[in-house]
Amino acid sequence: MQLDIGDAPVGGRSDWLARELRRAIADGRLPVGSRLPATRVLAADLRVSRGVVTEAYQRLSEDGQLAGRGRGGTVVVAAPVTTTAAAKTTGPTPYAHRTAAPFAAPPGPDIFDALRAAPARIDLSPGVPDLSAFPRAAWLRAERAVFAELPAAEFGYGDPRGAEPLRRAVADWLARNRGIRVDPDEVLIVAGTAQALGLIAQVLHADGHTAIAVEDPGSLGARQHLRNWRMATPPVPVDEEGVRVDALRASGARAVLLTPAHQFPTGVVLGGGRRRELMRWAADGGLIIEDDYDAEHRYDRAPVPALRSLLPEQVCYAGSVSKLLAPALRVGWLLAPPQYRTALIDAKRFADLGNAVLPQLVLARLMASGELERGLRLLRRRHCRRRDAMIAAIGDRLPGATVQGAAAGLHLTLTFDPGALDISDTDLAAAALARGVKVHPLSWHSQLPCRPGLVLGYAARTPGEIAEGVAVLGEALRGG
Repeated sequence: MQLDIGDAPVGGRSDWLARELRRAIADGRLPVGSRLPATRVLAADLRVSRGVVTEAYQRLSEDGQLAGRGRGGTVVVAAPVTTTAAAKTTGPTPYAHRTAAPFAAPPGPDIFDALRAAPARIDLSPGVPDLSAFPRAAWLRAERAVFAELPAAEFGYGDPRGAEPLRRAVADWLARNRGIRVDPDEVLIVAGTAQALGLIAQVLHADGHTAIAVEDPGSLGARQHLRNWRMATPPVPVDEEGVRVDALRASGARAVLLTPAHQFPTGVVLGGGRRRELMRWAADGGLIIEDDYDAEHRYDRAPVPALRSLLPEQVCYAGSVSKLLAPALRVGWLLAPPQYRTALIDAKRFADLGNAVLPQLVLARLMASGELERGLRLLRRRHCRRRDAMIAAIGDRLPGATVQGAAAGLHLTLTFDPGALDISDTDLAAAALARGVKVHPLSWHSQLPCRPGLVLGYAARTPGEIAEGVAVLGEALRGG
């Protein structure tokens, strides 16, 4: 592989080695089935500590590209599906042949599928947690404990509201972490926040609602889900204090979707004055749908209280483990005001008869054991380091950008002065993808005119990858 340790940055040798190994697998120098040197052998060859090599191997093992085979050593077991195309491409823009695919037209229903499928060297898409941090060992212990005690009857159909142990664990979690006091019987387990929004839209439509107001800028994905269920989504501007309640009143909508703890994508926390205005709006008959997005991932102070803890009669509250553990689990929860609770349970029943029971029981065991909270404490420290690495890289490579949302969450939003860009933010995202880096253009998440910008996720990338990705953005910005 012609590895030269002199190319590795000081303090980033494991990052460098993992990156070089990934490239060797991608371009075929390390084909599937090939055996890597023992960690002590490669460490001696490179004149580094064995821990540097062990860490690099571990990262690729967590990615699914390497596997330990005992005496058979460490073996390459998977390569990116784009190996052939990437290996044949030369020059500074190896991803140019797929540049336009996600950005050639306004985003459609499949835009996020298309972006995920687009090949890239460094994925800075927002909304992705550190999937390598999933607590595999703790999950397996919880799974074994569940199966050791599970009676045969539990393998039948479950309660459409969700397994009782998980509803109880969620109620305890919300009381400890979000200040919400709720009876387990009031908790509805759903397939993530996406399904929660779909169920709410169905029930509200049947109740005569034709629109759910949304923050602007605000999540494109959430807007798409609501529109799929025949809901209009009038935009309500967001400023430095959060959603503008005066504009919400003017919209005429009787329901609004908010991310008050860490607004997506700006990162604004709903201010105290706005909360009081919002409470008055709700007291006049308004319904708040609270997506508690990124609430647990706060770094400068404790998370702000959930609106549900203040207005249980006027708030539909949705949360999930997608950012705490992994989106693949498809587990979330929904708390509804009394007038909608029965209708939402019925909607869930006829959607899928309830979430799969076995993963619910394992997750309940994991939450009750304290493993989830211990893992969250570790993740916060890791996320802080990665956030700081991204902010430093932006300062070096994108000095004209304004950073928003640094106090919490898993992403940063960059905005540019209108005269600072010669191209649209969508074209800038396309240019970045042509160079192997994925980002979201801010305009995707806006219905109203907005400053051009980008939304960058940092949780799933190492500091070295973040620095490299931001450097590529700087090149794309200068290159147009």
